Amino acid sequence: MVDAHEKDKVIFAATMAATFEPDSMTNDKIEAATKGHGALVIPVFAAANSLAEDIFCPIGGPEMALMNRMMVVDAAAPELPLDMVIDKAVKAAMNAGAIPENAALIVAALAYFSGSCARSGVPLGNRKLGAIARIHAGAPRTSAIALVTGKFTHRIPSFPAYLAVYEALMAKKLTKVDGAILPPFIAGGAIYGHSALGEDYNIPELAYNAAKIGTEAMMTSMEGAGITPYALWPALIGATIAMEIVHPDALLGEKFGKFGRIDSATLAGQGARDAAKLPEKIHMRGTHEEFDTAKVIGDFGLILKDIGGPSVIGSMALSEIFAGFEESASIGAGFSGGPVNPPLGHLEGDCVPIMRLLLKHKGDLFAAAEAVREYKMNSFIDPEMALCGLNTISRKAEQVTRGAVTKVCILATEGIRDRAIYRRAAHAYDIIKSGKTVADATRTLDEERLAYVEERGSMVLSMFTGKKIQLKFTAIKPHGRRTDKFTERYWGFDSNASYDVTIDGKKYHVENLSGKEVPAFALEGKNRDNPDWPIALFAGAVLTQELQYIGHTIINITVPAAVAALLGTEAKAAAYGAEDGAYLTRAIPGAGDKAFDVAKLAGHIYQNLNTPFP
Repeated sequence: MVDAHEKDKVIFAATMAATFEPDSMTNDKIEAATKGHGALVIPVFAAANSLAEDIFCPIGGPEMALMNRMMVVDAAAPELPLDMVIDKAVKAAMNAGAIPENAALIVAALAYFSGSCARSGVPLGNRKLGAIARIHAGAPRTSAIALVTGKFTHRIPSFPAYLAVYEALMAKKLTKVDGAILPPFIAGGAIYGHSALGEDYNIPELAYNAAKIGTEAMMTSMEGAGITPYALWPALIGATIAMEIVHPDALLGEKFGKFGRIDSATLAGQGARDAAKLPEKIHMRGTHEEFDTAKVIGDFGLILKDIGGPSVIGSMALSEIFAGFEESASIGAGFSGGPVNPPLGHLEGDCVPIMRLLLKHKGDLFAAAEAVREYKMNSFIDPEMALCGLNTISRKAEQVTRGAVTKVCILATEGIRDRAIYRRAAHAYDIIKSGKTVADATRTLDEERLAYVEERGSMVLSMFTGKKIQLKFTAIKPHGRRTDKFTERYWGFDSNASYDVTIDGKKYHVENLSGKEVPAFALEGKNRDNPDWPIALFAGAVLTQELQYIGHTIINITVPAAVAALLGTEAKAAAYGAEDGAYLTRAIPGAGDKAFDVAKLAGHIYQNLNTPFP
C-alpha cells in the first residue's frame, strides 16, 4: 500500500540520489580531472581559490588583504607580497595535477586579471609576472618556440611564426633602422634604448611589425592544416615572439602618449591585434569592464616569453580563461563562455569574471553569484544545462580545494540545478504513473529538450549573425558514415543530423551534416557560390554540437531511472531502459551505468524515508 505522500517521497529520493556526488551527474571523466589528466579545469579552480583567499584574506582584518599589494612593484626587497601569493597558488594548481609549466601559466594569467601587472621595469630587480610564476613553479626556462596553440581539431606550434619573423629580420624588413651603419656605443645604452632612435622609431616599428608578421604566419599555418584560423592564439604567439626580440621594458615617445603610458609590449599587442583582426576593446563578463585588447595581448607576450613550455592542455586552459570575456566567441577564445555547452573539462571561463566580481563587490559571494547566474542565463543556448554543468565541475573541484571561486559557482547554480532535477522527476513520475515506460519518459524529456534547443538556438544564431534564422531538425541519428554497433548506439561518435533551416526567408535543407554536407563543401566546393550555405552549415553545426555534448549532464536518464525504480521497475531494467529511450542524451556511453547506481541509491533513500524512527 502506497502512502498519500508517495509522489513527494519519490521525487525527493530520486533528487537526492541523482545529486549524491558530482560524478552521478555526468558521463565526463571528471575523476581523472582531479589530477589534471587531459584537462586543467580543476587546477584552474584550485589556483583561483588560492588567489581569492589571499586577495580577500578572512583572517586578521582588512589590513591583511592583498588586494592593493599584488602589483609587480619597483622594489629592492628580495621578496614581495606577490611572491607569497604566486607561490601558494602555484602549489595549489600543482596539487590538483598541473605540471609546473602549466601551473605557472594558469597562475600568471589569473594573477594578471586579478590586478597584477605583467612587468616591473627595474634593471636590477627586474621582476616580471611570467618569470615569477615560472620560478615558483620550478619550471625550466625556454623560449616561445615551446608554445603551441590550443587544440582546434589540430594545434600548431609556434615555428611558423618564428620562421616568418626571422626571415623578415634577416631581410631587414622589420625596421628602417639598419644596425650596420650605427657607430659604436649607440646600441645597447641610453642613447638608443631610452632616447629618440629607440623609443620613437626603432622599438615601435620592430615590436609592431614582428608581432604582425608572426600572427599572420600562425593564421596562415592554421589554414594550411585545414582548420579555421581562430585569432587569439596566433596573436598571443606573434606578440610573444616580438617581445623576445624587442627591448621589453622600453617606454615609447610622446607621440604614442604620456610618459609611462605606452610600452613596447603594447605596440606588439597592436601588431598582433591588427593582423588577427581582433576588436580594439574586450569586456569582462559580469562586470562589463573594458580592457584594451592590444595591451592585454602585449602583456601576455611578456608573460608567455618567460613562462616556460606549457603543454597543449595548458594552452587550452588559457583559451578558457580568456572565455571570461564577452567577445570570446568572436576572438577565438575557449568554449566555456557559450553559446554551446561544452564538456566539463572546458569550464574554466567563469574563474576570472568571478574574481573581478569579488573585487567589484568587496568579497560579497552572494552578489558575485547573482551576477554569474545572470550572465550564464543570457550566454547559452540551454542555460539550465550550462548552470548544471558548472555546478557539477565546481563541486568536483571542491573535492580537491575549497574557496571563494568554487563557492560562488555553487551559489550561482544550486537553485537552477535543483529545479532542473525536480522538474524531471515530477514529469517522469506523471508519465510512468500514466502507464508508460521509463523509456517513454526519457524519450519525452529528450524531445522536449530538442524543441527548446531548436527554438532558443535559432534566436541565438539570429542575434549572432544578424540574420533571421529558424532551424528545425528533420533527423538526428547515428551512422553519418560508419556501420559498427558501438556508434549505432552512441550517436555522438558519428552523428547523422539533417535539418531544414530558413535564413532571411530562404529555406534550405541539409542532409547528413557531418557525414556528407561538410565534406562536400570543404572538398568539392558544393554550394560555395551561395553566401547563405556557410551560414546554413554553421547554424547546424552549433545546434548539433549543443545536443551532441550532452554527456556533461545526464539527468534526462538518471532521474527518470530512479523514479521508475521507485515505482516498481527493477533497478537495472530501469537504468538501461532509461538509456534506451534517451536517444539524444545517449550520445556517449556510461549513462546507463550511472543510472543503475542512482536507481539503487534512490531505493535505499526511499526505504529509509518510510522506516519509522525508533
